[in-house]
Amino acid sequence: MTKTTGSAHLRASVATRAIVAVGLALIATPLQAQDVAPTAADESGEGDVIVVNGARPIAESESAALVVQRNSDSLVAVAASDSVGRLPDQNIAQAAGRLPGVAVQRDQGQARYISLRGAPINWTTLSIDGIAIVSPEGRDTRYDSIPSAIASQIIVRKAVTPDMTGETVAGNVDVKTRSAFDYTGFHIAGKLGGGYVELGKRQEYEGQLVVSNRWDTGIGEIGLLASGSYYQRDMITDNFETDWEQVSQDVQPGAADRIWAKETENKLYRLTRKNYSYSGRLDWKPSADHRIFVESIFTTFTDDEARDNYIFDLDDKQSDNKTTAGCTITPSTSATTSGYADLCIGNTPLKGTVYGIDINQRATLRAFEQSIFTNTLGGDHEFGEGWKLGWRLNYTRAKDDRSVVGEARYESPSTRTARPTVAYDLSDPQLAKVQLFRTLSSGGRFSAGAPVTNIDDFARPLTSLTSSDFVDITKAYTAKFDLSRDMAMLGGEGTITIGGRFDQRTKEANEAQLSINATQAAALGISSTFLPDSLDTPFKGKIPLGYTFRYFDMAKMRANVEKAKTVATYNTLYGNFYNVREQVYSAYVMGRVAYDWGSILGGARIEHIKNRGQAFVNGSAATPIQVENDLTLVYPSLHFNFDVATDKKLRLSFNSGAARPDYDQLRPNFTFNDSNLTVSGGNPDAKPERAFGVDGYFEWYVQPQGYVMVGAFYKKVKDVLFDDSRTFNSDVLNSGTVDRSQYLFSTIVNGGDGYIYGAEAAVQQQLEPYTQSLGLPDWMGGFGISANVTFNKSSATAPNGSKFSLPGTSDVVYNIGGYYEKYGLSMRLNYQKRTAWLDSLGAAADGGAQYWAADDEMDFSIRYAITPNFEIYADASNLLNQPGRRYVQSSKYTIEWERFGRRYTGGVRFNF
Repeated sequence: MTKTTGSAHLRASVATRAIVAVGLALIATPLQAQDVAPTAADESGEGDVIVVNGARPIAESESAALVVQRNSDSLVAVAASDSVGRLPDQNIAQAAGRLPGVAVQRDQGQARYISLRGAPINWTTLSIDGIAIVSPEGRDTRYDSIPSAIASQIIVRKAVTPDMTGETVAGNVDVKTRSAFDYTGFHIAGKLGGGYVELGKRQEYEGQLVVSNRWDTGIGEIGLLASGSYYQRDMITDNFETDWEQVSQDVQPGAADRIWAKETENKLYRLTRKNYSYSGRLDWKPSADHRIFVESIFTTFTDDEARDNYIFDLDDKQSDNKTTAGCTITPSTSATTSGYADLCIGNTPLKGTVYGIDINQRATLRAFEQSIFTNTLGGDHEFGEGWKLGWRLNYTRAKDDRSVVGEARYESPSTRTARPTVAYDLSDPQLAKVQLFRTLSSGGRFSAGAPVTNIDDFARPLTSLTSSDFVDITKAYTAKFDLSRDMAMLGGEGTITIGGRFDQRTKEANEAQLSINATQAAALGISSTFLPDSLDTPFKGKIPLGYTFRYFDMAKMRANVEKAKTVATYNTLYGNFYNVREQVYSAYVMGRVAYDWGSILGGARIEHIKNRGQAFVNGSAATPIQVENDLTLVYPSLHFNFDVATDKKLRLSFNSGAARPDYDQLRPNFTFNDSNLTVSGGNPDAKPERAFGVDGYFEWYVQPQGYVMVGAFYKKVKDVLFDDSRTFNSDVLNSGTVDRSQYLFSTIVNGGDGYIYGAEAAVQQQLEPYTQSLGLPDWMGGFGISANVTFNKSSATAPNGSKFSLPGTSDVVYNIGGYYEKYGLSMRLNYQKRTAWLDSLGAAADGGAQYWAADDEMDFSIRYAITPNFEIYADASNLLNQPGRRYVQSSKYTIEWERFGRRYTGGVRFNF
């Protein structure tokens, strides 16, 4: 029997009181004064950006965020920079992903897309300082191309108001940048760090610098700010992918729903990813009532990728298989055909053996880049009798460069006995296992010979060498104004605002490709086999492959491409060209009335949209095509804000929006990608998704940074857009020896109506105010929690009449975070989770609908302030090291699996 001592009992009592204190903090304390040190901008009433300065960076940044959130006339969530002017994550998606109702979708383990309250990613728009910004990818905004270093705040607006663009359906992510007027005088801040990536033993590097100052001159006050950031991550990725299909030769019972792995493969990546940005802003305030500014921001995401790709083409000899109406299953170690999809010899979709199949190898060197260059000239003016005018002129150029420096393809010879026999085991969704054997032939039957572990023991001669120049450029011009006047109306203090806006966005895709065949390569002295162009380097990943291989030599790839340029040129792929222009003429009227009990905000926006698409038919420059259409949409909205008490708010809103098809989805042609074996097609007649929603939320602001929120939402959607994928099954794009009929074809189509509804809740609180009343030691006051959860239910009618959840919607999304900060020490542990979601529709012949499996992440950060202006920090990311996984039909049929490894970073920050 264990005896409890007095000191142990005291420790237990303290811990119990701490737990009770957290519970009481969530239900019982009125709002106190916000513990935020105001800047000069705050004191003069200018702007809505709050920069916190002090020794409690987490608590103070949360408190600053809640100031903006509480004072908003619509439902928002805010992430604010800390006392060193830094958001807690590397890019905008990661930083926003901690907020209530925000889910992220990742690529190579890095947060990329944002989904608000479970909605499709194209329902959320991006703006920088209130200007809608076109993304390099179009309406599916990629937030990994925007480093969080440029932001002082991220404001996520979930309820749409008339001054927001009509294509905002789920909400808007507004990135507030810094101004010199955010600081009292000369200001400099920055950080420098490095780190370690566990998988492959790689490195990370990061740096940031912000410098600003403001001066009183004879013509008013002038402020100048310049900033720059750099982030680099070298990484290795473990991967396997499997493509599934129904097989016509499979006529055994259950064939109607049975799918087989037509190929399984490994894509073994060596990556270097970079984010860097630089920006400048000049503000001129000739008087207290007028400010003019000019701002320029350039931000880039690059992905230099070396990919060794081994595809085991299991259905290579499918046509040789016999069709048998019925059979007795007799397991056999030999077959008269390849044995693919043959239940009769004992093969199953998840486990079996195929004889004499093709290895399709690709060595690919990519130079991927996405950049945004945005420039804004604007002004804000106040005149007598409550008049205010804001105006903006913006030019943005977005670049999507998907170029391939070089790709060499190798394939097995046609002789069956020179090809491998492959034993596949796909029964574990987390690992696709293959074993390689020699192929034997005797008496018209094939069987497995000796096992082979070195894949280079099988001949795979070079078949082609290509280099691709794939660049999409989007140019956007925006002019807007907002004119308002304060006046008494409807028995309260009111403001009437009218605004107008013109947007023109033109996206043009230009693609060219250089290609030589094996004969041309041999004449140039390029090796016809892989080994001379490979490295004798050990495998850097950890996934059990079942075979050994060699990485391709990137230097030799570049040298071989230079040789190819001496006999071949880059030919324009006219079939992949398109030019899509969108013009939007919009105007709105909005009124706000404030009463003792709260406020009402309402109005409507009208937009006239003109689209024009240009392309070439059948890849011929001689046959251009142009398609035009236009439509007019009206978006009403109404928002009620009730001050139930000084610390409690009740919000109710009615809103509408329309998610338009993406620019490339409006093109009037097909485009193809030979590297990825894909075809995509435009649909100029696709209609926007019209959405009508209602939100009801209760907010309770407790303590300086305390907050409790619960709410519910519902949206009705018409003409739901679906990404549809299926086998192309047409020879219209075939050319030379390239057969594109079996490529995966993707397009956009309208289905029927749908809906999404759900509820969310959030809480954040610190123990500090309760330590004395609960008899706790002072050091325990540093503990705090932050948690939020969103529940969703959605349904939409697909084009074939089937019911699916809306693409991109998870049933549950939640974040749980705990932190401690006191005595200069700050620590945060954060866990994020989202359940599975629909990725895209697919043809039944390819397995049907495709899904992302559940995603969860855990991160930890720690920092210590050595002085008020200097601190050290350490971050640990992806601590759970969970894979990213997609599947088709049901979870057991994995189509993609990737793992990226844990990451550790540390360094120093300064702030003066």
